[in-house]
Amino acid sequence: MTPPTIARIEALPPVRASLDALGVGARKALGQNFLFDLNLTRRIARAAAPLDAGPVIEVGPGPGGLTRALLLEGATDVRAIERDERFAPLLRDVTDASGGALWVIFEDAQAVDFAALSGGGTAQIVANLPYNVGTPLLVSWLMSEPWPPWFHRLTLMFQKEVAQRITAQVGDAHYGRLAVLANWRCTTTRLFDVPPTAFVPPPKVTSSVVQLTPRQDPLACDARALERVTAAAFGQRRKMVRQSLKGLGMGPEGLAGLLAGAGLEGTERAETLPVETFVTLARLFRAATS
Repeated sequence: MTPPTIARIEALPPVRASLDALGVGARKALGQNFLFDLNLTRRIARAAAPLDAGPVIEVGPGPGGLTRALLLEGATDVRAIERDERFAPLLRDVTDASGGALWVIFEDAQAVDFAALSGGGTAQIVANLPYNVGTPLLVSWLMSEPWPPWFHRLTLMFQKEVAQRITAQVGDAHYGRLAVLANWRCTTTRLFDVPPTAFVPPPKVTSSVVQLTPRQDPLACDARALERVTAAAFGQRRKMVRQSLKGLGMGPEGLAGLLAGAGLEGTERAETLPVETFVTLARLFRAATS
């Protein structure tokens, strides 16, 4: 027997038909690209399973395609954050059909206190992130304090190039600041790609679904110090680190001590340094500037 909530969600008109009836289109300024394929949205939802172990936070539900999939795959507490109130009628229909499992907040995700929204428990985020805010949001979540954080998993869709930058390992062409920050505190996996034709309107690039799982005991380091060190190191990634790290403003003696403490000659380039070395540099930088 089909559970009542699933039956009600399945009885709703197709997302695309509902959106067409509302007369609402995607806004490029908000990075909106809609997913209507229920098989695909349910695949994303299944990748985040189990969905009933705590709150599921969705950023940018738009007309509710992934939202429906989360509910159909067993989510019992979905907290969706949507900036564009044009979608209120469609999301209200899903809310009514959810039997209390969906709660929609109309607010800019960049202004939301996610730790408070999680309810103090272990939440996860599952989202087709708007392209224009995806990376800043991810970095803010990676900088969460205290750690382990308020989330136990992130299942997110990005442009493929961004996904490659998140999951890259030392020596990879896409290895950079984002890879260091992400892999310092999380294990990262690129799950599968999504072609442009899956979206309306179709973007010019392929997308990828990425999963990040927090490390319970990452290497001890001040997150802001690591952010500054990696920003300097990769800001001039083709230069030797003794040149690129001048951006930290430590002066010649301070910089020499930083490099020596990390066991570096200074002739290395940032893309050749593992996460552990960046953590050491961040520790030394913090000690020298505090």
